[in-house]
Amino acid sequence: MISVLRTPSYAKLFGAQIVALVGTGLLTVALGLLAFDIARGDAGIVMGVAMTIKMVAYVAVAPLATALVARLSRKPVLIGADLVRAGVAVSLPMVTQAWQIYILILLLQSASATFTPTFQAVIPSVLPDEGDYTRALSLSRLAYDLESVLSPMLAAVLLTVISYHNLFVGTVIGFIGSAVLVASTRFPHIEVPPSAPFLERLTRGVRLFWRIRELRGLMGLNLVVATTTAMVIVNTVVLVQAHLGRSQSDVALLLGVYGTGSMVVALGMPALLDRLPDRRVMVAGGLALPVLLLVAAGVIARPASSGQWVALLVVWTLLGAATSTILTPSSRLLRRNSQDQTRPAVFSAQFSLSHACFLITYPLAGALGAAIGLPAVAVVLVVVGVLGLVAALLAWRPVSTGSRDHRPTVSRSRI
Repeated sequence: MISVLRTPSYAKLFGAQIVALVGTGLLTVALGLLAFDIARGDAGIVMGVAMTIKMVAYVAVAPLATALVARLSRKPVLIGADLVRAGVAVSLPMVTQAWQIYILILLLQSASATFTPTFQAVIPSVLPDEGDYTRALSLSRLAYDLESVLSPMLAAVLLTVISYHNLFVGTVIGFIGSAVLVASTRFPHIEVPPSAPFLERLTRGVRLFWRIRELRGLMGLNLVVATTTAMVIVNTVVLVQAHLGRSQSDVALLLGVYGTGSMVVALGMPALLDRLPDRRVMVAGGLALPVLLLVAAGVIARPASSGQWVALLVVWTLLGAATSTILTPSSRLLRRNSQDQTRPAVFSAQFSLSHACFLITYPLAGALGAAIGLPAVAVVLVVVGVLGLVAALLAWRPVSTGSRDHRPTVSRSRI
């Protein structure tokens, strides 16, 4: 898998991803502490609003930014987005009011909504071989999962010797380091797309998603992933501490095994996709997630016991593994159903549409979980996930016998 790091351009871009992820992880911890410092008992409200702003920015800003920078070189776009993020991180320690946090988070996440799809769209051009690209996707999945585990640990260690305000310095270093690595990378030549009206550029990615059966299927699977991810992210702390009466360290453990399941699958994904078509792998994950979430509902409904805790550890591990079977190969679908000129629009549409699913499932998992209980909300999310799976199966039907479903399914004409 690490053989792709022998490609100098990709190695630098992967390094940029790593340092930016570490910076983002430190920012998440520091932002929570800053919110508590400003709002005390209302810190949860501040963080909830900030996370909502993040999702809205991801959904609304990504296609808008892609349309605005469509004819610009991708390197300065990435560098500019990193510098904006660094500037916001510099400013955050100086805020004294919650509304100032909201404005800065909107700027930060708008820059991220510009950076991430553009960055993802560059990698297929840097690694044109599908096998190399698949290995890069696995590395990227590993990086995200490791960051979710290691960044809070790093922050905890740093907080023993420095104040939380200094964590923002680490965030600035991460974004500046990312910008430097991007600037030092030799990008492949990518033709500037033809001039087109703004509305056409704005809707290009969504129109491609609607036109291509693989991408319509991916949209349904995005909803399946969003249901289980929302249950894990929103309700794990409630499940462990309020429902089971266990410690904070057990919250970290349950989230950790979820990430471990994802990483194990990501490690094996290149070899798996060499033998099986994408559709079979991803649909298997889409089938497994609602079943596992239904099992989780049954386990949660049982009386608290050591056996229940072990069962939850197993189910959370399997949920992470099944999620990775969808998320890791998904960019292969985007890559082969786009050209260099249309790729930013396609990746931006995926970024926006997938986060729109979270705008549905996060409030469901949070508000309904508090109102009707965790087992019942898990069942509701299962129903939503099944609807997404049915939509995916109807949109992305298997190809005729004798052909592979990982071949391109759309003509390369400009849209």
